[in-house]
Amino acid sequence: MTERHPLGKFRFCPVCGSSLFEESNEKSKRCRACGFELFMNPSAAAAAFIRNAEGELLVCVRRCPPAKGTLDLPGGFSDIGETSEQTIRREILEETGLEVSKATCLFSLPNDYLYSGLHIPTLDFFYECEVADTSRLAAADDANACLWMKTEDIHPELFGLESIRKGVERYLHKKRHIAGQ
Repeated sequence: MTERHPLGKFRFCPVCGSSLFEESNEKSKRCRACGFELFMNPSAAAAAFIRNAEGELLVCVRRCPPAKGTLDLPGGFSDIGETSEQTIRREILEETGLEVSKATCLFSLPNDYLYSGLHIPTLDFFYECEVADTSRLAAADDANACLWMKTEDIHPELFGLESIRKGVERYLHKKRHIAGQ
C-alpha cells in the first residue's frame, strides 16, 4: 500500500491499538491482533451550478487550503446522517447565504482531495440548483468571495480542485452543445 493511499498513513489498529495492522488488499487493512478490517471508501461531497436571471454562473473564491484563492463552486462534504441533497442545500446556505428552491443531480466524479497531507478519496455529486432570491448573496464560511460570471468568461483551469475543474468543463460543454455553440 503506497503512502499516497490514505490507509498507508495508518500504522496502528483504530480498535485495539495494535501495530499488527497490515494491508489486507488494495482497499483495506486488517488487524492480526483483533481481526478488525478497515476499508477506505470515498467521502461524499456536493457542488452546485447556480445561474442568475442573466444566465451567469455563481462561482466562489476558496478561503482555505487546499487550492486557497482559486475559483470553486459552492459546495462541500456531507455530514454524517445527511443525504447528498441535504448537503448541497446546507453548503450553499453556509457559503453564499442563498436558499435552494430546487436541486437536480446532474452527475458525479471521483476526486482525490489532499487535506493536511492526507489524500482523501471523494465522490463529488454535481447539482444544478435554483435559488429564489439572489439578492441575499454574501460570501461566508469556506468562500472568500462569491461572484456571478458569464459562461464565456469561465476558464476551467482557474478552478483549483481537479474534480471541480472537470465538472465545470463537463457542464460548460453540455450547455454550449445545447445552445448550439
